[in-house]
Amino acid sequence: MSGEDLVGSRDIGDYLVSARSFDEYRAMFALSDEDVAGRVLDCPGGASSFTAAACALGARAVAVDPVYVTPAERLEERLSAELARGQAWAVANADRYLWDFFGDPAGHARHRADAAALFAADRRAHPERYVAATLPALPFADRSVDLVLSSHLLLTYADRLDAGFHVAALREMARVSRAGVRIYPLVDQAGRAMPELVAHLVDRLGDDGLRARVRPVAYEFQRGAGTMLEVLR
Repeated sequence: MSGEDLVGSRDIGDYLVSARSFDEYRAMFALSDEDVAGRVLDCPGGASSFTAAACALGARAVAVDPVYVTPAERLEERLSAELARGQAWAVANADRYLWDFFGDPAGHARHRADAAALFAADRRAHPERYVAATLPALPFADRSVDLVLSSHLLLTYADRLDAGFHVAALREMARVSRAGVRIYPLVDQAGRAMPELVAHLVDRLGDDGLRARVRPVAYEFQRGAGTMLEVLR
């Protein structure tokens, strides 16, 4: 899509391999120092620098994403196009965003590029931290991680991932976690709130004996995306 095609669009196109930073993760998931001190799973990780930065601070972080089946060099070549596509979407739909965290679109572009560079370097240095797998099936034992973080997949792509997929994915992430799962954001690509889907997920997880609640967070890039879904055991 061109920039003009993206104006007012409700669909960014193919799943975007996005590059968010450790600082973004801390804000959008309301992460404390204790939260990132243990074994944390980023699912899906995309080109986020969270795993690299968290491990540098002493955490035992791991990222999982189907895109990691792609060899490092080829994925890095793809990332430049993905960064440009994500930036074009954000600029074309600038009124749907609050730019405080980044300052302006140029700051947003630098932030994403820096995160992608850190991700790429860490994946080359520590490939064992980046596991190729696709929800709703994760290659991890029950309760093998402390916390699962899931950014910009569930709800974001509700136009192509149905309620059944959402339930199955959340159950699987809850299965591998000891403490719980955090999902952000609770709006779709176009910034539309999804209250009926969120309520459905809360009910279905409750049937499994899991407690799910919506929590405010001190981060809002997409307008209206100031909450996360927390699933607790």
